[in-house]
Amino acid sequence: MKVNLRDLTPEELEHFMTDRGEPAYRGRQIFRWLARPEVEDFSQMTDLPRDLRERLSREASLELPETVERKLSTDGTVKLALRLRDGEVIECVLIPERDHYTLCVSTQVGCAMGCRFCLTGRMGFRRNLSPGEIVSQVILARRFMAEAGLEDRPLRNLVFMGMGEPLANYRHLVKALKILTHPKGFHFARKRTTVSTVGLVPQIRALAEEFPVALAISLHAPDNSLREKLIPATRRYPLEEILAACRDYPLRRGARITVEYVLLAGVNDHPWQARRLVEILRGIPSKVNLIPFNPHPELPFRRPSEERIRRFQEIILSEGLVATVRKSKGLDIGAACGQLRSELSLS
Repeated sequence: MKVNLRDLTPEELEHFMTDRGEPAYRGRQIFRWLARPEVEDFSQMTDLPRDLRERLSREASLELPETVERKLSTDGTVKLALRLRDGEVIECVLIPERDHYTLCVSTQVGCAMGCRFCLTGRMGFRRNLSPGEIVSQVILARRFMAEAGLEDRPLRNLVFMGMGEPLANYRHLVKALKILTHPKGFHFARKRTTVSTVGLVPQIRALAEEFPVALAISLHAPDNSLREKLIPATRRYPLEEILAACRDYPLRRGARITVEYVLLAGVNDHPWQARRLVEILRGIPSKVNLIPFNPHPELPFRRPSEERIRRFQEIILSEGLVATVRKSKGLDIGAACGQLRSELSLS
């Protein structure tokens, strides 16, 4: 098979070219072209010699997934279903904010974490995405924005909160992060690039050492007993170890770790659980993002009442922590938190 150059970091592209007797700067030229969403073919890389473009077309590819479905929500959220080379389908979500867009990016086909409140978890794990398949979601989202006339607001934020557990695909995730944040390419700011994890402690510590970006922890319970029931795969990593890794995680000045907490009626929304959550987060620069459960017929949970949600938030705020309630965007198209599972992947 041809090498897909979208899988390569700038340094790897330089090696790719020098291995073929070309100067390293040709790799840097190609890298700049790869960040442009309209580029589909080597013939468009007009600062490369024609004979090199022809050679590259024989030896390498710029393959992208196929956009097979676009769904537009009444609130402006867009869900894209992308078919991969092997026929698997993933989803990414373009979310409108006040002055920019955020893209929710997938890192795996399916997920092995088995969260009881998540449709993706019910798919089971299919496979990891390659770096290029991760990066391609950004390219195709930008291409859609250009075609739909949505360029009045930039795509500024990336959140790795789509299908899959990002840190379970650690090596390919980090390569994708290096590609997407490189100043000579996509140039996304690290502070606006967030990786969400259920708490894979060794990988949290590895990310802290190798390539720290903004971090979000999917906590969802203030004690180990309940958390193991809601997220079975986290039994290996008790809350004490996860929170210790959070305390050690390097943060830029003024930054906080986001603590994601899906509120499930009668399960984890009691006032005593809010107080317990405050206790375990002491000493960690954090902000709590409360996510009222998005119901689905296949999932055995209910959304708490608005009063219950408000009371939980008030308890956290009264203790001096930041606590926000996430507005569910894209609910009508199955694009809200915990809903990513393309029906095309089930056919």
